[in-house]
Amino acid sequence: MSLVIISPGRNPEPWINALKKSDPNLEIEVFPDVKNPEKIEFALLWQHPEGVLSEYPNLKLASSMGAGVDHILSDSTIAENLPIVRIVDDRLTWSMTNYVVMGVLNFHRQIQRYQADKKRKVWDMSNPEIPVSIGVMGTGALGFDVLEKLNFMGFPVFGLGFSEKSDFPFPYFSKEHMEEFLQKVNVIVCLLPLTPDTENILNLELFEKCNPGTYLINVARGRHLVEEDLPVAIEKAYLSGAFLDVYREEPLPGNHPFWENEAITMTPHIASVTNPDAAAPQVIENIRRIQCNEPLLNPVNRKRGY
Repeated sequence: MSLVIISPGRNPEPWINALKKSDPNLEIEVFPDVKNPEKIEFALLWQHPEGVLSEYPNLKLASSMGAGVDHILSDSTIAENLPIVRIVDDRLTWSMTNYVVMGVLNFHRQIQRYQADKKRKVWDMSNPEIPVSIGVMGTGALGFDVLEKLNFMGFPVFGLGFSEKSDFPFPYFSKEHMEEFLQKVNVIVCLLPLTPDTENILNLELFEKCNPGTYLINVARGRHLVEEDLPVAIEKAYLSGAFLDVYREEPLPGNHPFWENEAITMTPHIASVTNPDAAAPQVIENIRRIQCNEPLLNPVNRKRGY
């Protein structure tokens, strides 16, 4: 059996080492230098070129390198009967929650304000905390953990999802009650999967319905945010600022207006990065399962988009 790694711009060596550690007999090739495409039965993917999987006529399984699968599902050339799986790792959840908590506390304790005061040599002890109420858009494994941890810290939390939930342990709103959800919070955390229903959801129309001065944290996908709407929303005070880890184009171009906007805090898509050593056993186990015709770990539902 043979597996191909297709992850343009990424160093494949950590994945090769981790996979070989889990299964020394696994044959691994790296795109684009694939010598025997007809032997490829499994593909490990991140931002693969559209249509490239058609080069492997005996492909049995495609696995994302991370929790996100929009980069796979956006390729309309992939056969409808090809199983797709994703990585679910407690460490990914741990890292994501820590990052979101950092973003919330950055706003709550006004770190940017005090850094600006430092530059001006201003000593201002007034109003050291902004009261916050946090709304998490997306209540899957990641969103639930964020809600749970922030609730434990004593913050009011609210969840919003695209399906009905009758037994959710935190206040919950379906997408039909978006406006009511927005009026409950002054921090929005986007952890939605990227689907046709959620793309461009963070837009000026939504920001206009927020409590004035709401703070945005986007750690989901860059295409959730209509980027040209964000500076406008900040200028109009619909939002007080944003904490961003994802962008429509990565790396972010040097001429992008976000670089110069002091109300926008940015990090380079590092909120939660897959650890190959933790993920490789899942990949190997799914290879075994596909060979034995057993149910796969973390299968993707194409209709739902995750």
